[in-house]
Amino acid sequence: MANYDILGNIAILKFHNNVSDEAKMNEAKKILNQYKGVSTVLEKTDKVHGRLRTIKTRLLVGKKTLIANYVENGCKFNLNVETCYFSPRLSNERLEIAKIINKIKKPRVLVMFSGVAPFPIVIAKHSRVSNIVSIELGKDCEKYARENIKLNKLDNIIEHIQGDVKRIIPKLLNGRLSVKGNLVPLQFDVVVMPRPNLKETFLKEALAVSKKGALIIYYGFCAETKLQIMLAEIYGQAEKYKRKVKITNIKEAGDIAPYEHRYRIEMKVL
Repeated sequence: MANYDILGNIAILKFHNNVSDEAKMNEAKKILNQYKGVSTVLEKTDKVHGRLRTIKTRLLVGKKTLIANYVENGCKFNLNVETCYFSPRLSNERLEIAKIINKIKKPRVLVMFSGVAPFPIVIAKHSRVSNIVSIELGKDCEKYARENIKLNKLDNIIEHIQGDVKRIIPKLLNGRLSVKGNLVPLQFDVVVMPRPNLKETFLKEALAVSKKGALIIYYGFCAETKLQIMLAEIYGQAEKYKRKVKITNIKEAGDIAPYEHRYRIEMKVL
């Protein structure tokens, strides 16, 4: 009857069309009884929309709150479920990325589109990184990202920046970012791109700050039949920006529609 996500104390239900309010309430009560840690059950009333991927909800049963307190992979997160996009379904994906990065000796990592900082925090907790720069556009997400970084005691590892990557990356290149008191241009060993499903790839910005030999972890969205087209576009963009890449691994990392997927594409900068 409903798909749902559990974010600690909050369950978010998405119903199919033509479900009665009575049936929705019964399903919500069932979820409340089934999950002992859940104290709030919300209905998702609108699709994810906008570059910030926000949603609208309404309270079905339980405590009136939009603030989730969520734990995954030994990390704690607080967030507003309406103003901050967060997918608990990517929990295993985030841990996989951390394990990949853990194979690299003390890398400097950039995470774009970092939201409330789940990727940076899980990476910092589960790999031996030198430091992480985290960039997020949304001001509300940025507020919770800073809170979560402190909550997980990672202030000394994660440098968080609020802003548009298209504006921030040139600043990194021009040496306007203070790292331990010094203004330095930044080049990264790993760039993680959990980007929204947008037309813009942001590969120009990722390639601009990638060292030779760097690993870029890119997320793209397309139908199964168009995967090769997307891969060709990646190679084409690298050539356009006068860099060479080699795609080393491709993995389905979630469904967005029947026969359409989020793909994790790992590439080495040559």
